[in-house]
Amino acid sequence: MRTPFVGMIAGMALAFAGWFGGFGAFLLVAALGGLGWTVGHWFERGGTVQDVRDAFERGRR
Repeated sequence: MRTPFVGMIAGMALAFAGWFGGFGAFLLVAALGGLGWTVGHWFERGGTVQDVRDAFERGRR
């Protein structure tokens, strides 16, 4: 998918959330969309689930 198309879909999702769910739903959709974009971008660049597990394990020590 091309980036402008994905941006359009994300904008439409935010608009529907804001219209039907109010400002709280708008913020929730925006935050989860940003998180999803970040995780997808990280996996696309070669990140693995093992990296995430190791990071949480290091944080507990």
